[in-house]
Amino acid sequence: MPVKMRLQRHGRKQNAFFHLVVADSRAPRDGRFIEKLGTYNPNTNPATIELDFDKAFDWLNKGAQPTDTVRAILSYKGILYKNHLAKGVAKGALTQEQADEKFNAWLEEKANKVQAKVDGLSAAEVAERKKRAEAEAAANEKKAQEVAAKNAPAVEETPEEEAPAAEATEASSDEEPTAE
Repeated sequence: MPVKMRLQRHGRKQNAFFHLVVADSRAPRDGRFIEKLGTYNPNTNPATIELDFDKAFDWLNKGAQPTDTVRAILSYKGILYKNHLAKGVAKGALTQEQADEKFNAWLEEKANKVQAKVDGLSAAEVAERKKRAEAEAAANEKKAQEVAAKNAPAVEETPEEEAPAAEATEASSDEEPTAE
């Protein structure tokens, strides 16, 4: 019985969500499976992958063949690298301690890369929000100026008509002291 590690589609239309399963290759895509290894959600950025590392590593050692997408996921999580190191230990090319040290260094580097991506995305999101807020403030200011310009001629006409009368009053008040 050929066994495959593959994705099983769940979720609704345009919003796929996958389970990583080990299944007989003759079973339908969303049909019977032997064991569920984890989940994969490509709708988030970065994609959310929850995987039972030990089970996946065990099935890989038993000979289960991953599909291309599952192979990429296993590579991303480091299971293929750990399998590669385990084969090196079995051949005697390196010791288990050396393999563990290499794998832990790889895990730290990978965690830093993922965290940098998340930070970069959040910084870009903050910058985008700031840019939108500035554009909205500029648009609001422009609208306020347009409203003020529309209302200003009616307000300005009244003081202009009153201004000559005020000047005449000032002139008459200036004349009165000189007349006295």
